[in-house]
Amino acid sequence: MNEIFLGKRKINSFSKPYIIAEIGVNHEGSINIAKKMIYLAKKGGADAAKFQSYKAETLASKNSPAYWDTKKEITKNQFELFKKYDSFSKKDYKELAKYSKRIGIDFISTPFDDEAVDYLNSLVPFFKISSSDITNTPLLRKVSKKKKPIILSTGASSISEIKNALKIINKNGVKDVVLMHCILNYPTINENANLRMIKGLRKAFPNNLIGYSDHTVPDSNLPSLLTAFILGAVVLEKHFTYNKSLLGNDHYHSMDFKNLIEFKKNLEKVYHLLGKNEKKHPIHSENISRKNARRSIVLRKNINLGEKISKNNIICKRPGTGISPQYWDKVLGRFSKKKMKVDHILQWSDIKKIK
Repeated sequence: MNEIFLGKRKINSFSKPYIIAEIGVNHEGSINIAKKMIYLAKKGGADAAKFQSYKAETLASKNSPAYWDTKKEITKNQFELFKKYDSFSKKDYKELAKYSKRIGIDFISTPFDDEAVDYLNSLVPFFKISSSDITNTPLLRKVSKKKKPIILSTGASSISEIKNALKIINKNGVKDVVLMHCILNYPTINENANLRMIKGLRKAFPNNLIGYSDHTVPDSNLPSLLTAFILGAVVLEKHFTYNKSLLGNDHYHSMDFKNLIEFKKNLEKVYHLLGKNEKKHPIHSENISRKNARRSIVLRKNINLGEKISKNNIICKRPGTGISPQYWDKVLGRFSKKKMKVDHILQWSDIKKIK
C-alpha cells in the first residue's frame, strides 16, 4: 500500500483525504487577514492552510498576457497582477507559519523561485509545486533536493511531462510524491473538470497517490471535491476566501468557511460509505446473513433409510446451516443413512457417498 506522511497525517488510498485550503494571495497583502483565513481554515476542518510565495520580477516578464477569465479578474497582464500581491517577506511567512503551528494546522506555501524554496524549507512539512512549473527543471531540482514530500499539480500537462518531472524529482532523492489532477483554467467550468482523469492517473502512476486541485466555481456542498474523493483522490485542494463576493484575484472560484463546513459533513458520510476495502469479500457483519439468509438443501418429504436422494424429495430453503445448494448436483443420486422427516435440513453426515 502506498503511504505518505503529510504533516502529522499518514495518507494512503483508504484514508480520509488531506484537505488543503488554498489561501494563495487572497489575503491581498494583509497579515491580519491572512491569520484570519488560517483560523477559518482550521475551524472549518482543513488540514493545511496554503499560500503562494513569489515576487513578480522573478515570476513573469512585463509583457506576460493573462490566462484567467478577465471578466472576473480584470487585470490583463500577469506581471501587473502578481505585483499587486507579492508584498509578503520571509519574516511574514515565518510569522504565519508560527501562528499556524500554534492553532494546530499545517502551514504550506508554494515556492515560485529559489529564494522562496530556501526560506520556506524550515517552515513547511512538505512542498507543493504548481502546475505551471511541472516543466521547470531547475525549480524541480531545487525543491527535490530539500528531501521533503512533494505535491505536484499536473494541470495542462501530458503523461510524458508528468513522467519527466517525476524522473527529476526521484533522481534527486524524493520518492514521496502526490500527483494532483488539475485543470489550469481560472475558473474551470464543470464540463472541463474531467474528474475521470483521476482514475487515469491512478492507472498510469500506480506507485503514486493521487489528489485533486479544484478550480471550479463552488456551490454549497462542493460536489467536485466529493466526486474526486470517490474516484480516488486522497489530497484535496481548493482555493479559500473569507468573502466570496470580493472582486478579482481568486475569490470568484474559492470556497469559504461555510462551504468547507458543509463539505466536511458530507465527506464524513461518503468516507464511511466507501469503506476500506476494494477487494470483494464477506465482511464480519454479514456472517449472520450468510448463515440465516442463504439456503440449504432441505427434505420436501419424509424419507427412509437407504432411500435415494432425488429432485422429488429435496428443495432449497433457508437457513443456510446445512448443505449448500451449490452442491445440489453432488447430492443427487446419493442415499440416506437414516430415516428423516420432511423439512429436515440436510447435512453431509446424513447421506452416503456414491461409490
